[in-house]
Amino acid sequence: MGSVLPMLLLILAGVLVGGVWSLHRQGAPRSAVVITALLAVVATVGGVLWLLPGEGS
Repeated sequence: MGSVLPMLLLILAGVLVGGVWSLHRQGAPRSAVVITALLAVVATVGGVLWLLPGEGS
């Protein structure tokens, strides 16, 4: 289960990046694009940090 959650976060990040691109191309309001992009960054950082070895490993 430990490697499933970061993988799901990275998949979510990919979907969100696709959403950012789609919103941008459709001319969505800038705030919607920025919020979605920030969520994609948070999901990416969370997934990558989760995969890094830590003190508890």
